[in-house]
Amino acid sequence: MTTNKTERLHALDSLRAIMMILGIVLHSANTYVVADYGASWPLKDPDSTSITLDYISSIVHAFRMPIFFVIAGFFASLLFYERSYSKMIKNRINRILFPFIVFLIIMWPLVTMAFTYSNLVFSGHLNAYEATLAKYTNIAAFIPQHTMHLWFLYYLVFFSLTSYVLGLLFTKLPKTSRKISQMFNYIIQKPILKVMVYSVITFLLLLAMNRYWVATSLSFVPDFNTYIFYAFFYFFGWILFKSKAYLNTFLKYDWLFTILAIVLFTTYFLMDDTALALEVKMAIKSVNVWLFTFGFTGLFIRYASKHSALMRYVSDSSYWVYLLHLPLTAFLPMSHYEVDIPAFFKFLLVMSGTTIICFVTYHYLVRATLIGKFLNGRSYTRRIKDIKPSPTRTPQINVAHSEYRFLADVPQENYKN
Repeated sequence: MTTNKTERLHALDSLRAIMMILGIVLHSANTYVVADYGASWPLKDPDSTSITLDYISSIVHAFRMPIFFVIAGFFASLLFYERSYSKMIKNRINRILFPFIVFLIIMWPLVTMAFTYSNLVFSGHLNAYEATLAKYTNIAAFIPQHTMHLWFLYYLVFFSLTSYVLGLLFTKLPKTSRKISQMFNYIIQKPILKVMVYSVITFLLLLAMNRYWVATSLSFVPDFNTYIFYAFFYFFGWILFKSKAYLNTFLKYDWLFTILAIVLFTTYFLMDDTALALEVKMAIKSVNVWLFTFGFTGLFIRYASKHSALMRYVSDSSYWVYLLHLPLTAFLPMSHYEVDIPAFFKFLLVMSGTTIICFVTYHYLVRATLIGKFLNGRSYTRRIKDIKPSPTRTPQINVAHSEYRFLADVPQENYKN
């Protein structure tokens, strides 16, 4: 066990929150894309589509969940090594497993009703409301058939169990653990090498799947491809926590990696990829995801490492926002589908409406209530100005000097937040 306690890493906490909230952007756009997403998004406005929204949906999809799982692995490792082994697994049960079960039951009828009703409205059904309700006269309609958007919680449960077992195993193998950390540290300090190494591993995973990107499974039967692909990002984050002294290395080329990622993605998006070999697509996707991962992480470390009451509020709310947003993004499109405005403005209406409802309900129904305590382990004051930096020891990333250090021996009154 380590002696220095990391209470809150603002940059990574903010990055995790933004990745979760981007679900609103992604799912608000999906109704108006030109592409046919089939069963993965069975809702399309028949009169309004925009290739711009294909771009927005695709670029968010290219990095959001991999980055989220990296951060999830990082904080799970923090719990394991700095709290205790038992507290880590207890925390994962309380914060992941229980919310998954509860919200799976609550959200299933809301999500399916929203999609059913909006699809009926889009098809011109004269009695869409009655037809939707008729589908729910049988109790079987309320029994979840798959994990919906909560699939990430489902797999986080498995990752938590796996990391718990492996964590215990490697505490018995200190030499092996130390060698892995040394190798990781060597790679992570070299910007070009780390992109190459982790891109190659991702490429090999995709090659084994024979797909240019993983097809995320929503089934209750665990899917090996989904598990192994995202487990790679999760365990990268897990090891990264043990090498947190090198987080400053993410600052090197952070802007360059981000710009290269956007340029590479945009070029691939605009080109006719039908002539490209599957392996070429795999390679592009693999490099792209790690350029985004290292680029965005570096930018958040650079610009979001200090305490911000507003960002802390957003971070606290992100769990609720993600849990609630899906039925809203499926229901709100039908409210203005006959309005003669461009698809992009319809997207903005759905995104802004969903965001407002999610944050208003969080503020008044969740933040200071038992629901907030259930999701986040505690309830909070509703006033943003009352959100103060943690008085406990926290790590500080000194961007100006590219130095990561623990303020373990600095008097409390000298802490800079």
